[in-house]
Amino acid sequence: MAMSRGYFGIGVEGISKPMNAGNLFRTANAFGASFVFTIGAEYSVRKARSDTSVAPKNIPWYDFDTLDDMLLPKGCKIVGVELLDEATELPSFFHPISAAYILGRERGSLSPALQEKCDYFIKIPTKFCLNVATAGAIVMYDRIVTHGRFAQRPTGELGKPVPLEDHVQGDPIIRSGKD
Repeated sequence: MAMSRGYFGIGVEGISKPMNAGNLFRTANAFGASFVFTIGAEYSVRKARSDTSVAPKNIPWYDFDTLDDMLLPKGCKIVGVELLDEATELPSFFHPISAAYILGRERGSLSPALQEKCDYFIKIPTKFCLNVATAGAIVMYDRIVTHGRFAQRPTGELGKPVPLEDHVQGDPIIRSGKD
């Protein structure tokens, strides 16, 4: 995987299905998350058989009983993943260098108290809510595409990618494939 800038963690509030959390944490481990966390969640590493990477044994896992217990690194921005009218659609969002992404329970939203703590809200442009683990995977993929050190995609199927050494993060170099 290409080197990425900054760090990120991902967590869930009030999740009750250990398989969903396990799947999310396995994916977080694969995408290089710096930490994972739960807030007021029913999660057991033993019950989350979907996490075959056993993420909490390989990256820091924080289990906060309540929102008041949540302690994140100084300067870490909290990004709520939520279907709100005011949320920024994920393809238009610039991920903070240091971020903690938080998703809500399976059949509900982030608590109003947690929403107050969020610095940003993002939503995935879908017709309806996605599974927690799926939504988290999409957000993490978008983050590595945004902050990773990847060549820019061609602008069409016949275009050539911009070589990595010519690519500057945030620089909209566009090449058509014709030299």
